[in-house]
Amino acid sequence: MKIMSNISQKLDLRQSQNLVMTPQLQQAIKLLQLNNQEIAEFVEEELAQNPLLEKEERDPSESSSDEIIDTQTKNEASADDFDAGSAMANIGSGGNTSFDKLDNAFENSMSRPETLREHLIEQLHVAFDDPRDEMIGALLIDRLDEAGYLRDTPEELIEKLGCSEERLTRILEKMRGFDPTGIFAKDLQDCLALQLEEKGQLDDPSRVLLENLNMLADHDLKGLADKCGVNETYLADIIADIKALNPKPAGDFDHIVVQTAVPDVLMKKQPKNLGGGWRVELNNDTLPKVLVNNEYYTEVLSTATQKKDKEYLSEQLNSASWLVKALDQRAQTILKVAAEIIEQQDGFFNYGIEFLKPLTLKDIAEEIDMHESTVSRVTNNKFIGTPRGIFELKYFFSTALVSEDGTSHSSESIKARVQTLIDEEDPKKVLSDDKIVEILKSEGIDIARRTVAKYRDALHIPSSVQRRKQKKNQLKS
Repeated sequence: MKIMSNISQKLDLRQSQNLVMTPQLQQAIKLLQLNNQEIAEFVEEELAQNPLLEKEERDPSESSSDEIIDTQTKNEASADDFDAGSAMANIGSGGNTSFDKLDNAFENSMSRPETLREHLIEQLHVAFDDPRDEMIGALLIDRLDEAGYLRDTPEELIEKLGCSEERLTRILEKMRGFDPTGIFAKDLQDCLALQLEEKGQLDDPSRVLLENLNMLADHDLKGLADKCGVNETYLADIIADIKALNPKPAGDFDHIVVQTAVPDVLMKKQPKNLGGGWRVELNNDTLPKVLVNNEYYTEVLSTATQKKDKEYLSEQLNSASWLVKALDQRAQTILKVAAEIIEQQDGFFNYGIEFLKPLTLKDIAEEIDMHESTVSRVTNNKFIGTPRGIFELKYFFSTALVSEDGTSHSSESIKARVQTLIDEEDPKKVLSDDKIVEILKSEGIDIARRTVAKYRDALHIPSSVQRRKQKKNQLKS
């Protein structure tokens, strides 16, 4: 019997592309995460240990053409990115230099003392979930002086942000309760009052004393006691309470002076005769520029006789060349992301905070053909100087919900709709959360009941059962 085998051998040649996460690609990604202070520290370390690197000296006022984007014309060749499979994967591929120093610098930056700004930003994230509120809060933080006081008038802040007085007052009132107590005070008197109030020591005589601190400075204790309506013993107790306070709340942080965040990117409005729109450029003050000293390399190589010396020089050359390219790539990626954010949020820059639109990392990533994780790294701890203030790039993003027809709704707009529905509900037919979900769905907004409950809680609106009781009592009265 002849048996035919159905098993055959076949040579199948297939071509596939896999990302090799080289050490240098990993370091390039880490470079993108570093803020301008951390990147400056890292570059200084590299300059100290690599003889083939030198710092480029240039006029800070000068900007090269590849460091500027006009959002009206949208420069197409502005930058590549650190995405998987990009040219970054091959940068310095001929070298075998490890960048262990970067890991050390990164860890050190994570363990350094927390600055006042970082301390306040953490509280900002917890206190507010509306990106408009967070943006205003970030601006207020960056307007603090060395003592921790907010000297700007409400009128100045309202004009800068294009927000309502009610919104600014609400946000500032909450932030005046941040730790350390006394932060965001208008002046010394206000700062001390906030601290006395927290301790439960702010009575009428204390208020009068704070209004007459000049008399205390002049040691006019008898006149001050008369003005406060107390005897000198009671006055001494008030003075002791005040002396125990901190007149400079910002000083609690290892005497780190509060500094306005330094922007990585700057934007300016272009005049109409130049086409309008926005001029977006990298801030040279925060942009370390290094060069490879090829002349020195050639000079030293010509005198090197041993193999290990030549290998060392080769490694340092590869390392230096990689760093120059990686820094340029980092800068251009930041610029490209910032320019797209500006284009997407044009309404905010032109008209104010109420025109901040729903925006996600994915929106930007798709528009500029970049990976979402790259956009996330770029927008974290990177700042942009705008006509309305200095903001972290990530503040331009808000949570967005997409309905079945693809329409995007910001969480803030849905909260506002929930508020309106409840404000307008019939006292005899109080809306349950399920009913609100049903109404929103009919309007093209498909969200879960628990999400409505979450938004209602955030708005400090009682449940339907509680509201029904309240409205019954109101009708009775």
